Amino acid sequence: MKIQKSFESNKGILYVVATPIGNLQDLTPRAGEILREVDVIAAEDTRHTRKLLSHFQFSTPLVSYHEHNEQTRGKALIERLMKGESVALVSDAGTPAISDPGEELVRLAVEHDIPVVPIPGPNAALSALVASGLPAQPFLFLGFLPRTPKGRREELTRWARIPATLLCYESPHRLLPMLQDVLEVLGNRRVAISRELTKKHEEWIRGRLAECIRYMEEAGVRGEYTVVIEGAAEQEAGQADPQKNWWESLSVIEHVNTYMEQGKTKKEAIQQTAKDRSLSKREVYNVYHREEK
Repeated sequence: MKIQKSFESNKGILYVVATPIGNLQDLTPRAGEILREVDVIAAEDTRHTRKLLSHFQFSTPLVSYHEHNEQTRGKALIERLMKGESVALVSDAGTPAISDPGEELVRLAVEHDIPVVPIPGPNAALSALVASGLPAQPFLFLGFLPRTPKGRREELTRWARIPATLLCYESPHRLLPMLQDVLEVLGNRRVAISRELTKKHEEWIRGRLAECIRYMEEAGVRGEYTVVIEGAAEQEAGQADPQKNWWESLSVIEHVNTYMEQGKTKKEAIQQTAKDRSLSKREVYNVYHREEK
């Protein structure tokens, strides 16, 4: 167990600073003060962050910290923090460490007993959630779903019966395939799809998945998107203990059939059922076909 007294240490402080997701005026006064006064800012893309600093006339030194240099640069930043320097961690937009390589630097700082202080502010997922018109709690943040259709469907299947609003990020070229997978696995649920949040061309598309997909196929896809998806209805979720696996009340054949109803082939459904139940594929195959007969 570790106890952190944030401002009672002779080590430096790692500030996790939220920056605007579009409108630069959303930078909080405290975030601005931190960015102006720290020894160095660790930025996902220094060119992007430099524009923010120039807007507010800050001259704080910048270093890059991203997924391709996190091992070497992370070690160097920890050494600076151990010597008593202060570091502000920022992402390109929003709150660092959420679908962001900054998570690893935070972990390293905690391991080395370096105080980690959050400086709260903008976040695309929460902004989309509170304006979506869908239940704001409980919610589950999934970040970016896997790139492959198979991976996406498997991930969505994990949460198909959870009665919680789902939040996702998606890039423009993968948005429509992702929404099609959501439709196939979760059904025609209500969604709120947003882009350009806080900017002049902010846009929302709210409705049932099928109609939203049709609209976007015709209107085109532009920019990065935040997708808010309605959670499972009570009859889908059942009254099972949320700490238990959703399939525990099902027989093996019902378990396999559920996946087949969601669009998987029989082979894929048997493989996933075997994985869920920690059984071999042969065991599930034999039980399924014996019960089927």
